[in-house]
Amino acid sequence: MPKQENGQKEDSIIQNDLSESLEEEVRAFLSDEEKLHLFDDLTKVNPVTTTTVLKCLQARYTVNLFYTNAGCSLVALNPFQPVSCLYSPELMREYHVALRPQDLKPHIFTVAEQAYRKVQSQIDPVNQSIIVSGESGAGKTWTSRCLMKFYASVAASVISPKGNETVERIEKRVLDSNPVMEAFGNACTLRNNNSSRFGKYIQLQLDRFHHLSSASIQTFLLEKTRVAYQAPNERNFHIFYQITKGATAEERLEWNLPEGADYRWLPNSERNLDEDCFEVTRDAMFHLGIDRSTQNNIFKVLSGLLHLGNVQFSNPVDESQPCELEDKTKDFVKTAGDLLKIPIEELLESLRIRMITAGKQQVFKKPCSRAECETRRDCLAKVIYAKLFEWLVLVINESIYADPSVWTSFIGLLDVYGFEAFPENNLEQLCINYANEKLQQHFVAHYLKAQQEEYAAEGLQWSFINYQDNQNCLDLIEGNPLSIFSLLNEECRLNRSSNTDLFQTRIEKALSNNQCLSRNKFSKKPNFIISHYAGKVCYQLAAMVEKNKDPIPPELVHVLQNSKDPLLQKLFPVTERNQNNIKTQNRAAVVTVVSKFKGSLEHLMQILNSTSPHYIRCIKPNADCKAMTFKREEVLSQLQACGIVEAITISAAGFPIRIPFQSFTERYEILRKSRGSNKNRVCDKSNYHSAKKKEIFIAEKQTVSRMERYKDHQVPALGMQKLMQHCLERHNLFQGQV
Repeated sequence: MPKQENGQKEDSIIQNDLSESLEEEVRAFLSDEEKLHLFDDLTKVNPVTTTTVLKCLQARYTVNLFYTNAGCSLVALNPFQPVSCLYSPELMREYHVALRPQDLKPHIFTVAEQAYRKVQSQIDPVNQSIIVSGESGAGKTWTSRCLMKFYASVAASVISPKGNETVERIEKRVLDSNPVMEAFGNACTLRNNNSSRFGKYIQLQLDRFHHLSSASIQTFLLEKTRVAYQAPNERNFHIFYQITKGATAEERLEWNLPEGADYRWLPNSERNLDEDCFEVTRDAMFHLGIDRSTQNNIFKVLSGLLHLGNVQFSNPVDESQPCELEDKTKDFVKTAGDLLKIPIEELLESLRIRMITAGKQQVFKKPCSRAECETRRDCLAKVIYAKLFEWLVLVINESIYADPSVWTSFIGLLDVYGFEAFPENNLEQLCINYANEKLQQHFVAHYLKAQQEEYAAEGLQWSFINYQDNQNCLDLIEGNPLSIFSLLNEECRLNRSSNTDLFQTRIEKALSNNQCLSRNKFSKKPNFIISHYAGKVCYQLAAMVEKNKDPIPPELVHVLQNSKDPLLQKLFPVTERNQNNIKTQNRAAVVTVVSKFKGSLEHLMQILNSTSPHYIRCIKPNADCKAMTFKREEVLSQLQACGIVEAITISAAGFPIRIPFQSFTERYEILRKSRGSNKNRVCDKSNYHSAKKKEIFIAEKQTVSRMERYKDHQVPALGMQKLMQHCLERHNLFQGQV
């Protein structure tokens, strides 16, 4: 039985949304507790309040029912324990072949199948997107993985033998991309053992027979700083632990990874996680076309980074001389140089000496301070790892790619990092939370706002339902002409060191009118606080400007281009050298981290806006990731933040099905022509509305299912005839008014 966390504080919060007139209704609804778990669709809850919704979810969680429909969304509660029977191939098949999958228990497979059938229906927009959102640790990565398995299973049911081979190859490679991406892009954080430290949009591309023909993966903002810095009680990327724990004796010798060795960039290695399995990653890489020799090269480079992390510097006696190496770290420099195939002298010079160009030809060498040496060491590791990750994504895409002429439609799966608020938050968290704000805005704009405005414009009887709009917060982060992003970029363009205290003052003065901005006045560190849709987050300004610049000293690029390692030669081709020199001369041409991230996110939003969206809201029942523990206050804050209650209210009162008039008439023309009796009536006039803008609004999903069933069997349906006739009459009427 789940632990019930019901304190006075939680109850007082829950009661805040209840007016006196509702309390009696709520009390009556909650009186029959034994039946609350039966509400698998929260639009059927009456009245809809945070209290009734929360109680129903809690009751369902108690009896191991983790999925619940919530209007346009599916709520997915993380059980924090394996429930293999919920994701078996047999269950996938059951949802795929079901005449009405929505009549089965709520499941992510229902969402997946509905998206697949929408592609099959060819009703605009044909392309679909499934947006998986939620806090870090809520279960987004697992959900995306299961969705990919579902589509691989559905696509594998091709009849022709040749087709089967192609689909099996593609679906195998699509699935094999998961363990590789997770090994190199996921890490153990304070909130999640398998936290995605990057965002990804996977496009599953279907041919005209709706079979999986190819795929592509688009990634966003890898948290490369994790390579060289791990917060207390957190770990580096999984792959580093995999190679140190899973390498054979022969590989340890070749990669110079003796058992029990201590590495500064490998904290908490004593913890054993399921994600530490090295063989799974290696096999997946092999199936993706990365042979054993290339794999060996990759792991040797990663080992070189671990040794590089152990290199320590000390201040020189004479400031005009380069920093000294600490005695205990001299062997690590040699090992790192050997593994990366960079001469030790060249490696040390790139880390300790800065080249200064005066005029067109004069070049001066200036020794770096100890702090600068350490920054360069970290930068070298980050740039290698980031390039390696980009290359892996490219290899994966090449292995699952097909010419656009081969596929006709797609289903996109969006899995981005969840909303984050740590004791220390910097540029990484700002970008992550900005992405979540954009997705919340997409949900608000597509459903909560646009849906209601359209109902009013079409003349439906409708009472506007209030919702939380996050436009102010987005204006604060990305708005023009002044925003946190614009001020950050401006600070990066100034040819001087950034003063965090002055920068904090600039932010406060320029953006003081935005209510979403504040500051922790009790902190001695320069900071600012943003009131996000999911809660307040305090961001530290220290190093934020430098992180946004993301500078790569040309000496580091040069030393990597001169490496004799085959992989590094691929990652850092010599042709890039001239381009890099041009960029360093023109500082204004440097593209900042937030500018690149904003651009890639805008491209993603364009794709999402061109598709029909489906929402899966992953909810974290407790912050400790304990199995079957439901903390009401924590669940409540997540429900309130993402607007679930408002979405349920709108869905319960609205018209969830909308079909273009022309598509509707073309698809169901046969029903209009048929003749039948009243007993075959399939829809009631109150369940639909023909719109002024040449669209049909239908209130009940069952109505469309019945239309499809009657159309397929060509059964006479008098009610359908009347609906068709009514729609045509209204269409002709409005055409006459134009």
